[in-house]
Amino acid sequence: MQKKTDKILEKIVKKNYNNELEEVLEKKLFDENTKSNLLSILYKIEAAYKDYEKVKQDVETKEEFIEQLIKNIKNNCETIKLVRPNSEESKIMGNKTFLVEKKLKKIICYPIERKILYCVAKISKNEKIIKDKYFLINKTLSDLINVGNNINTVEPLRDFNGYSWTTISSEIESVSHNLIYQNLRILLGHKLLNNWVTNDEYIIDYMELFQNKLEDLYGKENKDALVENLKIISILLDIKYDSKIKKKMLETKEKVENELDYIKDNKEFIQNVTDKKMEITKQIKQIDETINNKELLQKEYVNRNQRLALEEKIFSIRILAKMLEQEREEYIEKIEKLNELLKPKNFVKYKKELKEKYKYLKLVETKDIQKEIRKLIIKIQKEFLKCYKIKLEKAKTRHELLKIVYEFRYYNLLPFDYEKSIYQVKELEKDVQEIQKEIILKAHEIKLIEKMSKKEDIDYIIIKNLFTLRTISLEELYIKITKEKDKFFIQIFDENAYEEKIEIENMGNINKKDMEIKLNRKIKLINN
Repeated sequence: MQKKTDKILEKIVKKNYNNELEEVLEKKLFDENTKSNLLSILYKIEAAYKDYEKVKQDVETKEEFIEQLIKNIKNNCETIKLVRPNSEESKIMGNKTFLVEKKLKKIICYPIERKILYCVAKISKNEKIIKDKYFLINKTLSDLINVGNNINTVEPLRDFNGYSWTTISSEIESVSHNLIYQNLRILLGHKLLNNWVTNDEYIIDYMELFQNKLEDLYGKENKDALVENLKIISILLDIKYDSKIKKKMLETKEKVENELDYIKDNKEFIQNVTDKKMEITKQIKQIDETINNKELLQKEYVNRNQRLALEEKIFSIRILAKMLEQEREEYIEKIEKLNELLKPKNFVKYKKELKEKYKYLKLVETKDIQKEIRKLIIKIQKEFLKCYKIKLEKAKTRHELLKIVYEFRYYNLLPFDYEKSIYQVKELEKDVQEIQKEIILKAHEIKLIEKMSKKEDIDYIIIKNLFTLRTISLEELYIKITKEKDKFFIQIFDENAYEEKIEIENMGNINKKDMEIKLNRKIKLINN
């Protein structure tokens, strides 16, 4: 009776969200094909979200996800135009599959649902979610987190269909962005990242919150190593995918190089700063004379307007006077900064900041970017796994450990590149196995997972398969060990239906006394 009531309630909720989106779409000038695609996206997400939530564990609720989706369509999408590949209309996109113009709230996209959903997520974000004081990474790390979140938003539609979980790496916009974003989500939780990308209050320093939480949970040393590698890879990924930032970095690098040369000689530096101050003082004096002399003010008004385009013209002398006062304040601030710079302590700090900037700007000279990105991703995964060990140690209850089992299974199956998943990467094999063994031992202690053999190595060989299965619900898994001639096999059953048969390698001549379970007997792998 309860199940029947739940199904009725589910239908009511589904109908309400469908109606809510239809009401939003009624006020939009989208064509019927676009509206149909958006309603289809909503329907498929509703159907798949339960499985998505089960597999990933730490995600926002279905209600939160759908409400955010509808809000994004309502507030940030004025135009969504779907165009066919190779059509005349598609030429505007070049070799891309979509085009997003945030200022115009306009999306042009192929009629592919996961691409449409990606565009809706992309158009709804601020370009920079990190304060300007974080040199360079205010752009690059913002990009890394924003793109990762966009890909994450598409996942329930892309990988789940209501009865199975399949990940096709080629359908992911960037496996590197996705992997790093999932690392951070697993370590810090979805709430921090979701709040970060949807934050409208620029006063909040999320970069500081992010670092503080990493340090609180995993220690200063792990935090420093992970953040440093994140900074570097965010820069390399932007250089790889964004030619504009590469050009800008080269220009900035040249300026910083000149500045570093300029401050090498302390005497020359002091003289140059003094000369700058004198020049600025002259500018201030000139502004004062202009403001206090009607003829000079009128002359300045005419001169400026002659140089300006029509839409930039100054409308009155009173407005010009205010502009000059503002310019005067800016010059005074510059003098104050130069005075501060002349103090020995501040000079040392300034020099250190320049060297720090140059360290990151030099990355633009990286010869084989793809090779460096791969090396860095391996480094980040090793740092992630160090932190995850700490997270595992803190897991005490059955609920916490079951979540760890699901979470680490999900991590194992994340695409590392377009050919391999994490568990298939040789450089990570040892670290991954160590954590899997520790999870299994802890699960045995609290009787969450059945023990297969008295020998730890044999037990691990059998149970490790748990971390590479794409069954939605692990609690519904049954296992059976069989022997055929001299070979041993694991048979996996999902809700008593045959799922998979795996040969158990390196079993040798096992004595039946070493086994905790009988051969050819089906048992439940995880105890509820």
